[in-house]
Amino acid sequence: MHDLVVVALSSPLLIGVYKDGRLVERIESEEKTSEVLPSLCEGLLKRYDFGHMVYAKGPGSFMAIKISYIFLKTLSIARNIPLLATDAFYFNENSPIKAVGKLCFVKTTQGIETRMFNEVPLNRFRLPEHLNIEDFDTDTAPYYGIGAVG
Repeated sequence: MHDLVVVALSSPLLIGVYKDGRLVERIESEEKTSEVLPSLCEGLLKRYDFGHMVYAKGPGSFMAIKISYIFLKTLSIARNIPLLATDAFYFNENSPIKAVGKLCFVKTTQGIETRMFNEVPLNRFRLPEHLNIEDFDTDTAPYYGIGAVG
């Protein structure tokens, strides 16, 4: 069995396939999550049997998080593959994540909060070379962190 990891928080979309915790296939796409995630997963499902699906539940792009959650949750139910999740900080070495303007999400010992930065740190999400499925949990509800900003 393999494990599927989806990080759809910003561009590029990252998809990783893991075997025994080791990354065996990496896919990056600059296309919109809504347009490319279904076709990429369709191809992967033809080549691999997945024991788990994992996704980054946020914070990040609200739309990409919603799309990846709905798609993966539906796939989880239809294919009877457990869906697991974690926060986005797992995939960027706990660096601040841009929210809006100079406001960023940061992870503290109390949880995820927002802070203002004079310079918004650039962050890039990465797929880890090694994955421990025990790092993820069954609380898969998306994390948005802040409401819509008008």
